[in-house]
Amino acid sequence: MTADSGCYLAVGAALFVLGGIGFVTRRNLILIFLSVELMLHGVSLTLLTFGRMHNNLEGQSFTIFMLTVAACEAALGLSLVLSLYQRTKSLDVDIWSKLSEPDLPKWDKPVQPLESRVLREERPASPRLTKAGGLPEIDDDFPVELATSTDPRKILTPSPPDDDY
Repeated sequence: MTADSGCYLAVGAALFVLGGIGFVTRRNLILIFLSVELMLHGVSLTLLTFGRMHNNLEGQSFTIFMLTVAACEAALGLSLVLSLYQRTKSLDVDIWSKLSEPDLPKWDKPVQPLESRVLREERPASPRLTKAGGLPEIDDDFPVELATSTDPRKILTPSPPDDDY
């Protein structure tokens, strides 16, 4: 190992450690994603250094593959972050742990309702999908109380007429 290789390995390890510390200590989702990207760059620098030390191109090929996967991961992760921000107007990680489906069992510890922490704008009533996921046929006389129901067991959709049989 040459002196240059040792310096590159030290910088790669420092990047990885700084990214790991940022991942563990931050609560903002964007900073967490940046910390993960910093860790990935530390690993890619280490792979390039090992490839250079062994005089082959395997480190470069692994780095290209890893950076491609990291770019896809960043795009998907940031789209999820934007979706969460539009829904909750916050980027705090604790809100992610409190989001769940309505029919799943609740946590043992009490959770403050999300609606009480975040101001939401009033939306007009819209019909809900049935449990199987089929789209109900809705006409102008659809009852508003059925559209505003949040319990999937109480959602009733109009049945089709029996004239077709």
